[in-house]
Amino acid sequence: MLQTQTASRIKTLHLTNCFHSTSGGIKTFYNKMLESAENMGRRMILIVPGTENGLASAAEFTKIYTVRAPRSPLADGRYRIILPSNYLLPWAGAVNRILREEQPDLIEICDKYTLNWMGGLFRKGFTRGIRRPVLVGLTMERMDDNVSTFIHSGSSARRFCRFYLRYHYIPMFDHHIAISHYTAEELNTAMIGKHRRPVWIRPLGVDTIPSAGIPRANGFREKLVRELGLAGSPRLLLYAGRVSHEKNMPLLLDMMKELARSACGNYCLVIAGEGPLMPMMQKESEHGTPGRVKFLGHVNDKSYLVSLYTHCDAFVHPNPREPFGIAPLEAMGYGLPLVLPNAGGVLTYAAPDNSWIAEPDGKSFAAAVLSIFGNPELRQDKIGRARRVAENYRWPGITRDIFDLYDRLHNQQITAPRFFTESSLFNH
Repeated sequence: MLQTQTASRIKTLHLTNCFHSTSGGIKTFYNKMLESAENMGRRMILIVPGTENGLASAAEFTKIYTVRAPRSPLADGRYRIILPSNYLLPWAGAVNRILREEQPDLIEICDKYTLNWMGGLFRKGFTRGIRRPVLVGLTMERMDDNVSTFIHSGSSARRFCRFYLRYHYIPMFDHHIAISHYTAEELNTAMIGKHRRPVWIRPLGVDTIPSAGIPRANGFREKLVRELGLAGSPRLLLYAGRVSHEKNMPLLLDMMKELARSACGNYCLVIAGEGPLMPMMQKESEHGTPGRVKFLGHVNDKSYLVSLYTHCDAFVHPNPREPFGIAPLEAMGYGLPLVLPNAGGVLTYAAPDNSWIAEPDGKSFAAAVLSIFGNPELRQDKIGRARRVAENYRWPGITRDIFDLYDRLHNQQITAPRFFTESSLFNH
């Protein structure tokens, strides 16, 4: 009884630089956590970058604060980043003002570059007027993947990533949570005995999906085909996500070139998303496969996205370094045949018996697409298996499990303040 009462008073505070109008899985995760916290009566605070300091939203149990932040000089310039100046000095900075006011029991940081240093300040006792919380690092992507995509992909870059994680990221926290074994692997590989920390695997989720699927609406597909300017009865391949460097988008253009050479059907790729690679993708597709790649831009209407899932013929996801992949899992839940690479966090839920898994190149992806429509019986069997897998990842259960973990970590600190030993569980 005492443990339940203690857990019910826990206030968790979360910081991330990846919460913007066009953000993907990270923003979805935090929105679902806030929704669950409000429903469960749990106190949860989220701090994100913005144009001004202030309280962006407040409900009975949850709040979202924005901290004035500049635009990111690297990667996607639409994103803003909270700089260490907002918390490095214990008496100054918008983040410190929020921490002093809220006094959280647990702080979770989803960032490896500008926010992680906060954990080191708490561990060293360099904070003023803020009680010592449990410190959790949330890993939703791999540093080596980011560095190889945007900076350099050689062995020296990989060595730098291991060094940085080993001495400047992992030790800043008491615990780490990773969304897949793929993202956890990098932490466990970089870790040394001196700075060993528990790494807990907690996957992301999907919205509630009817077990029987959602029937197609009358006229939606025909209207979509007309709006896309397509002729005949094309097979629609869907990609939903950011159109950015780390997503390996050129693979999809190579796939469409291969399909265009095939005499087995008329294929069109529908891209629901936007990002810095949009101009290149549009130019290259018009040159290589004119009229076969259509861009919808960012789809902010969830019901429209669900209609795309249920009216297209297959979902293609090209990124072999995807940390987890909510969109492919959603596609499985809505009964859409799924083609994806044989690597990355997508293998958390995707397997040969429920998906079409291929080498991450255009020719292999095109062959997988063709095989989907070459065996209707196998297609229906895989679709059924995929939907049953997706049902195990519904958000209510996922968020509840994560909040339960927060409670356990906090209670462990209460009963044993110096609780971080090598006997802790590392992979559950």
